[in-house]
Amino acid sequence: MDLQLFLLIIVIVTALAFDFTNGFHDTGNAMATSIASGALKPRVAVALSGVLNLVGAFLSIAVAATIAKGLVDSHLVSLELVFAGLVGGIVWNLLTWLLGIPSSSSHALIGGIVGAMIAAVGGHGVIWRGLVSSVIIPAALSPFIAGLVAAVGTWLVYRTTRGVPRERTNTGFRYGQIGSASLVSLAHGTNDAQKTMGIIFLALIAYGAASRTDTMPPFWV
Repeated sequence: MDLQLFLLIIVIVTALAFDFTNGFHDTGNAMATSIASGALKPRVAVALSGVLNLVGAFLSIAVAATIAKGLVDSHLVSLELVFAGLVGGIVWNLLTWLLGIPSSSSHALIGGIVGAMIAAVGGHGVIWRGLVSSVIIPAALSPFIAGLVAAVGTWLVYRTTRGVPRERTNTGFRYGQIGSASLVSLAHGTNDAQKTMGIIFLALIAYGAASRTDTMPPFWV
């Protein structure tokens, strides 16, 4: 077997391993409130999250394209570089999981790939404008935007449920928890699942099985 083909297979398997760690790392975040409140049983919650993550992965390819072409120069990418970035992401996922620290698998993966690129060829291999606009700025703004939306939503909920019998509100919130957790899982699929797709796409470009002009990865990815 050709060495580069062997490396490609190793990278794809490692990417799937990262996706696995991403799944058990982030599914808990998506379904924790529904399980803790008793709205869903753990097995049902995990199954629902898995199905919706799969569906979400097919809704768009924009995130996969950004990972493959928008953060690092694909002309300078090698299979060894992609493998190193994946290992970095996996190690961080496992470490934070063992320590019970909430963290972003996405940022771990992107940090691994960008760090591997800088170590391999230097900073000129990183597309800094894309990194800042697509990763750093959204990462900095998202906690504040989410906090604001949550605060407004909480205020509206208290206003609309004032005086409503607790039995009715409990039933409504139970279904609301299931719906919101399902949407989180669907969004996770459209975002995090595609990051691994983008990494495999990047590996295929490095190997030569995909063109740098291709706008989307092969369907099997």
